[in-house]
Amino acid sequence: MKDNNLFAGFRRGMGIGGWLTNYKRFNVLPEAWRRPITVGDLEHFECYITEEDIRRIASWGMDHVRLGFDQIVLESAPGVWREPVFRKIDEFLGWCRKYRLNAVLNLHKAIGNYCDIAEPVSLLEDAALQERFIALWREIERRWHRADSVAFELLNEVRDVPPEQWNHLAHRTIEAIRRVNPERRIIVGSICWNSPEALAFLPQFDDPAVACTFHCYEPFEFTHQQGVLQPGPLYYNRKMRYPDDAAPYREYRELVEGNSSRYDKFDRIDRAYLEHLLEPAFDFQRKRPETTLWCGEFGTIRHCRLEYRENWMADLIGLLEEHGIPWCAWNYLSTPNDGNRFSLVDDDSRELLSPRLKEILQGKTTRS
Repeated sequence: MKDNNLFAGFRRGMGIGGWLTNYKRFNVLPEAWRRPITVGDLEHFECYITEEDIRRIASWGMDHVRLGFDQIVLESAPGVWREPVFRKIDEFLGWCRKYRLNAVLNLHKAIGNYCDIAEPVSLLEDAALQERFIALWREIERRWHRADSVAFELLNEVRDVPPEQWNHLAHRTIEAIRRVNPERRIIVGSICWNSPEALAFLPQFDDPAVACTFHCYEPFEFTHQQGVLQPGPLYYNRKMRYPDDAAPYREYRELVEGNSSRYDKFDRIDRAYLEHLLEPAFDFQRKRPETTLWCGEFGTIRHCRLEYRENWMADLIGLLEEHGIPWCAWNYLSTPNDGNRFSLVDDDSRELLSPRLKEILQGKTTRS
């Protein structure tokens, strides 16, 4: 990756979920209850993350935080803004400045593109929702026009849609921001939930202030083991180790997909296998050296044995560092009702779960 000074302050980061996104699981709610914001939601937004959390993240040596938020927490209707939530984000950005952390504002779930539940109308097939999407980013730029330590990540984990649909909307949104701010740092992922393979579908943006992003949750049967939100891990219902012999992974694929061929060349699931999975990202990096590439999300489910979580994190971060790819771990803290908790801190003390985990995040121990 070319050393792009525009993104020099976005090398090692921590994602913040569970606050303005994933604060409750919409898949268990009736359709009519998914978009309204309740009194309980507003109380949660007010107090879940505090200045102390941001100070703590900075003390670990992170240089940026990625704040996920949902469209419905910022607007109640097209152009009708929820001012208390905007004020809370403004306060959060003030904490970031105080502790010298850059920030990524990430639209985690847009109306018409929830990464984990189906919706009746797709963002990428509805002109009115697209106009609303662009208008939201124009409003975010208006409010934080002078916040030059903030990057905008247009949308988290676009679903499996024709790539030209998303590329067209991303291009229109970038154009809308560029009309008022030619220097805003903008981050764009691809389709298929930001998979490394989908990076190849992204166009050349010819803009040094636009970075591309991907996520890594592979092997999925390990990172989401015994998760309750996806049918495969829920059905298999098995604790997984990392590193490990490939046999359990082959069994999972055979049971869930009827095809275990992805593991045919591997006797062991380890760092070499992760490197194989990340090859599409490394290939993108080689072919587009002028573009900043950022791994904006990766992690393991909370109830996975900590030793195996650490092993996986060490190998993944080690590979990213080896290839000069900046990253942001997912995530700092998850609510107890999150069906797939990925939090890296204790619920009460909010300290990292182990000294080794801290060393891994600081780049001191990056091999399992």
